[in-house]
Amino acid sequence: MNAPTDISMKTDDVLQVELEVFRRQHRDLDEAITALQDRGTSDQLTIQRLKKQKLILKDKIALIEDRLTPDIIA
Repeated sequence: MNAPTDISMKTDDVLQVELEVFRRQHRDLDEAITALQDRGTSDQLTIQRLKKQKLILKDKIALIEDRLTPDIIA
């Protein structure tokens, strides 16, 4: 078990900060992908790598949001 990546060991405040950082990185990657695609002479391998990084960030964001959102039993 790797403590730095294990969200169960982090406080909500730390997770909130990480969530904002990951969201910003996700937006930045989205802008970079769009810029490369708009240029037209972009390297498809680079775009694929950026999209993969974006998906990884999306998964991390979803995991943290699930942890921060309280379970409500109806």
